[in-house]
Amino acid sequence: MSPFLVSEVPPMPIINRIADFHAEMTAWRQDIHAHPELSYEEHRTSEIVATKLAEWGIEVHRGLGATGVVGVLRSGSGGRAIGLRADMDALPMPEETGLPYASTAPGKMHACGHDGHTTMLLGAAKYLAETRNFDGTVVFIFQPAEEGGAGAKRMLDDGLLDRFPFDTVYGVHNASNLPLGEAAVVAGPVLAAADGVTIHVRGRGGHAARPHIGIDPVLVGAQIVVNLQALVARRVDPLDSAVISLCQFHAGTASNVIPDTAEIRGTVRTLKAETRAEMERLITQIATGVGAMHDAEVTVTYRRGYPPTVNHANEAERAAKAVGQVLGGERVIRNRPPAMGAEDFAYFLLERPGCFVHLGQRDGERGKRPAHTTTYDFNDDLLPIGASFFSRLVEQELPRG
Repeated sequence: MSPFLVSEVPPMPIINRIADFHAEMTAWRQDIHAHPELSYEEHRTSEIVATKLAEWGIEVHRGLGATGVVGVLRSGSGGRAIGLRADMDALPMPEETGLPYASTAPGKMHACGHDGHTTMLLGAAKYLAETRNFDGTVVFIFQPAEEGGAGAKRMLDDGLLDRFPFDTVYGVHNASNLPLGEAAVVAGPVLAAADGVTIHVRGRGGHAARPHIGIDPVLVGAQIVVNLQALVARRVDPLDSAVISLCQFHAGTASNVIPDTAEIRGTVRTLKAETRAEMERLITQIATGVGAMHDAEVTVTYRRGYPPTVNHANEAERAAKAVGQVLGGERVIRNRPPAMGAEDFAYFLLERPGCFVHLGQRDGERGKRPAHTTTYDFNDDLLPIGASFFSRLVEQELPRG
């Protein structure tokens, strides 16, 4: 718990120059918020990013990951390079905030704060381009399609590391469950793997008044759902974590007709590779076994999604030191249980050592709504904190002289 009440956020030593253009950053963020773009559709956002980077004298590259943007800034003669990443995409959902800068695109909303992440990295880029108080190379990664589109992997597949090699990589995410002025920097797993499962049940339809003639796929599907919910309780170590959420069940067209088929869809979240493999095996085994009990044909399609996000220990120490310069070391949480959400920043951490940092944004009523809700909004008071963290990290990791 924080030693401070939410209403008693103390003054924070953000970089003075970044504080000077806080209002400018807020305008960038709110403009991006008003014009949300879905995965691989971030054309306007990437144009804004590329234009600003070029104005500040930063080398700009476009097209990686379709709509991704990479900025490269060099200073001095140092050979080391650091990667800093922000995501740009919005979610396919309506906005109900009533804000003056609310989404102008029906059915699209920046409900996860990627508009804020992009702006914080832009703020750091502006400051670092002005001061160049580092020795080496900074690679600014503005990534598309975090929300299920695996934009990080696509940028890597497009040759990001070959064209712009960096030694370490860092990213941030806002946290509405932490007060503004606190951060969580934890080594090891911080977010889960996210897999998808589809279970197709084929029975034999017929008249609802004569169920004994057919094979009811709704009954079979219901038993599959119930049995799978016991998996975590009885087949996963209580000290481990796993989630199975079956969120869709589709069957039938009439109340007096037993359908031929039913389909179940859901998500599976795990932290360990062995647990992930076991969930895939057991879900298939149980679903097909229940089908066999009823002479129904069951097929299971298990889709591996994002891997778990696992911070590297040394880089977590480095990130904690940098964020501590901004917030104070006593306000940096170093031991926190992982969350079962997922992040495609995990793909970067498979390729290079790095750390994913959570920055608190809750300040009374501001920034308290959880992400992926229709009333969520990013707290603009976090912008100079995030930009200062990125900047201090670069100055720390690529010191001059």
